Amino acid sequence: MSKGIRFHQVGDRVESYYLIKSAVKGVASNGKPFLTLQLSDHTGDIEAKLWGCSPDDEMTFTSQAIVYLHGEVSDYRGRLQMKISSIRPTTAMDQVKVADFVRSAPIAPQDMLEEITQYIFEMKNANIQRITRHLLKKHQKAFLESPAATRNHHEFVSGLAYHVVSMLKVAKSLAELYPTLDTDLLYAGVILHDLGKVRELSGPIDTTYTLEGKLIGHISIMVTEIAEAAKELSISDEEVLMLQHLILSHHGKGEWGSPKVPVIREAEVLHMIDNIDAKMNMMDRALERVQPGEFSERIMAMDNRSFYKPSFHEPPLDY
Repeated sequence: MSKGIRFHQVGDRVESYYLIKSAVKGVASNGKPFLTLQLSDHTGDIEAKLWGCSPDDEMTFTSQAIVYLHGEVSDYRGRLQMKISSIRPTTAMDQVKVADFVRSAPIAPQDMLEEITQYIFEMKNANIQRITRHLLKKHQKAFLESPAATRNHHEFVSGLAYHVVSMLKVAKSLAELYPTLDTDLLYAGVILHDLGKVRELSGPIDTTYTLEGKLIGHISIMVTEIAEAAKELSISDEEVLMLQHLILSHHGKGEWGSPKVPVIREAEVLHMIDNIDAKMNMMDRALERVQPGEFSERIMAMDNRSFYKPSFHEPPLDY
């Protein structure tokens, strides 16, 4: 049986169950159709090609289907790929379910909610506290389940909440070093900056962009939500504009999808914290399957760089 995708190495022979996260049809140079399958288990993902697929294969091997396959792990242009020897759909007799193959945050959702709630409880600015609490409560269920992205960083169940918890810890440390920062505003920005993704993204499994996400996006969604919350709570003070600015500027630059650049300290720091946590997650994920003394696969979202894992130490990963 497989030891898990995260631990696969080139040359490994595999016999295991996998969840198909996505299935994309292509046509080979010889004119024959094939499927590009993104396979996953609770440890990670790997790509596989199903060559010469039939119409029945296209109907069978679809997104969210669980399959049982024999294969071998190979290297394709610096990335691991599964070479399929045989593959079949599962039945009730296999006694497997989608939840068995979905990667989740290393902290329980309820524990993350309690930690985030404590930050809100400690806010001294009533307007900021009320708006933040109102929006988190409104989207609590989806927030605790949602990934933070479709790919690249925190793209797993409860990834959004885990991203927020990690950012809050960084924000707290920076605030201790730089006491001029308004912690109420900064913490609220961390909690709310990606909350619009509960409407932008479809959910934690086979995550795609919703129509609203494609046409409007999580930044515009949350700016509107803050305005609506403020109106409902009868708040019209400057804090509303500050919170909206944090959302509008947290991507940092226009070419990175930010409608505004940061012009207050908390907005600049929020952007940097968001960037740090996303990139650390991407690097950790890429390096977790790499042996000390070797390089990772290239990370497209980080200038297509390949990262090296030093051989003199191997920091533990908790997810």
